Amino acid sequence: MGLSWQQGPLSSTALGRFLTPEPLPERLLFAERLRRRMKVKFSGEWIADSEDVVLLYEPGRYPVAYFPLSSVRPDVLEASARTTQHRELGETSWFTVAAAGHRTERAAWQLTGLPPYASELEGRVAFAWRAMDAFYEEDDRILGHASDPYHRIDIRDTSRTLEVRSGDTVIARTTRPVVLYESGFAPRWYVPREDIQKKELTSVESQTFCPYKGLASYYDIGESKKAAWSYREAYTEVGRIDDLVSFEPDKVEVYLDGERLHLEPGQHAAVPHGVDRSLGTDEVFSR
Repeated sequence: MGLSWQQGPLSSTALGRFLTPEPLPERLLFAERLRRRMKVKFSGEWIADSEDVVLLYEPGRYPVAYFPLSSVRPDVLEASARTTQHRELGETSWFTVAAAGHRTERAAWQLTGLPPYASELEGRVAFAWRAMDAFYEEDDRILGHASDPYHRIDIRDTSRTLEVRSGDTVIARTTRPVVLYESGFAPRWYVPREDIQKKELTSVESQTFCPYKGLASYYDIGESKKAAWSYREAYTEVGRIDDLVSFEPDKVEVYLDGERLHLEPGQHAAVPHGVDRSLGTDEVFSR
């Protein structure tokens, strides 16, 4: 998503290319000051609070927030003997995080062998997302991973004809689909439930989580597993797709104005998020 995920410009499957006379390195890393106040809660206590967070983008990964050591409570980080090697950024030292009688190993790390060109990350520490209670921007909880300021969603109404088929069966046909454009993804087409043969959709218990849209529910269509999905209670910011249904063009036949849609080259399914630690579905829906 955004800069480094799916087909974003820093991903390994970028849709476009940088117009330069010389080839760029296979992997480009990008660091940028977030310019938002970010806080971390662990064991019910605030352990970090900063307006000087730096986001690190790596190909194929969600952005990671690095906090100045001066913004972290000095009593919560316990140095461990564990070290690892980052392929571009050198040695990484790991910490146990401890507060209010709770300790979690390998819950934070610092890049301690940085090359000169990565000085923006000097003296900073990052926290493992699911090892913490929660991350916040100001007083709003941020779900899933650090927000990518370059991630964008645009939703448009259209009068084009969208038809979904499974073999000889018409699953849906509409002249009022909604198209969702999301950074790094091919367009996704959503259909009002009134234009769907609902008996052809079989609900499955599995759900995934999108930090930008909410909880997704899935449907089987015949023998095709998870061939459709819906955000039954989409976040307010993307309310126009609330309770609409989208279909996977590699699992069922999806036609737009008579032309069959296919997954675009380099496009792959999103890595699903589990729900964050200590986060119930009620809190996701109430966001």
